[in-house]
Amino acid sequence: MAQEADLDLVEVAATARPPVCKLMDYGKFKYESAVKARESRKNQTQTIVKEIKLRPKIDPHDYGTKKGHVERFLKAGDKVKVTIMFRGREQSRPELGFRLLQKLAADVEELGFVEAQAKQDGRNMIMVIGPHKKKSETKPHTASKPVPSPRSAAAPEAAEDTEDTDDGDTGGSEPDSDAEVSAEVTADEVTADEVAADEAASTQA
Repeated sequence: MAQEADLDLVEVAATARPPVCKLMDYGKFKYESAVKARESRKNQTQTIVKEIKLRPKIDPHDYGTKKGHVERFLKAGDKVKVTIMFRGREQSRPELGFRLLQKLAADVEELGFVEAQAKQDGRNMIMVIGPHKKKSETKPHTASKPVPSPRSAAAPEAAEDTEDTDDGDTGGSEPDSDAEVSAEVTADEVTADEVAADEAASTQA
């Protein structure tokens, strides 16, 4: 039946009893599947998680620098993983890291939200901040420039060619008249020579 219809017999459910087969154009099926997979990958946005590390007793100037990095990552549509690193006796004061994370979340609340609340992870305390805007929305849209049509571009060139042709014709008119004059002079000389030859022949006779 498949040969008569010029199709392929494809097994679609090998584990079924009895197995299920389908008549199809297998080459066309593979091509359409590849096109669908390519389109789905094109519409996907890859989420990148950036990490910023802080200390509980961070200097105000350093805190401002770190906050600027967090704001830049959120504007780009990336998630930010904020890590507070405790050392020595700082491990007995986890509330310092918690207050610092809460302050950072409040400072960047216009750009992002707390996706994962602060939690202790060994010597570190971790919090994840997600952006309000998706990465696809943050990409700039470039306006396409109008492309001139080939006809409009060829029109000035055609006009220039016409002007050049006209100039050539004007300049070549004088040599043509000179050629006509020289042709007339040559014809008169030939006629005079023939007449002289005829007179000489008649005299000898």
